[in-house]
Amino acid sequence: MISERIEKIRQDLEFFEEDIDKYEYIVDLGRRLNILEDELKDDSLLIHGCTSKVWLLPSLVDGKIIIKADSNSVIVKGLVSILVYIFSGIEPLDIINFNVKDLEVLNLTEIISPTRQNGLFHMINRILEYAALWRL
Repeated sequence: MISERIEKIRQDLEFFEEDIDKYEYIVDLGRRLNILEDELKDDSLLIHGCTSKVWLLPSLVDGKIIIKADSNSVIVKGLVSILVYIFSGIEPLDIINFNVKDLEVLNLTEIISPTRQNGLFHMINRILEYAALWRL
């Protein structure tokens, strides 16, 4: 299921020829992400290593990880939206067994800055940490 979701995002991004259009697509994804209520934006949920503030609120529901997230940056909100789409609703063991290198097909390194790439890496690691915590 993770691979199919990555492929869907890859196809969406590939539709655009120019990097600026891909960037705008990612921003648009962020605009569609449900806002995390302010009372849930606890410092313990912040992703360290990101230049912007990113909150990840995962939970385990019926054996699957459900992720709520938000950011104070529109591009980062778009990136986290991609991760929510890919990983939310997936069983922890499937996330643990996922090869992070599979995300390279999205070619995000061509679109976002190295600091954003670093933040994305930290977001993925946090998701993997929760999956390891909740593996069944």
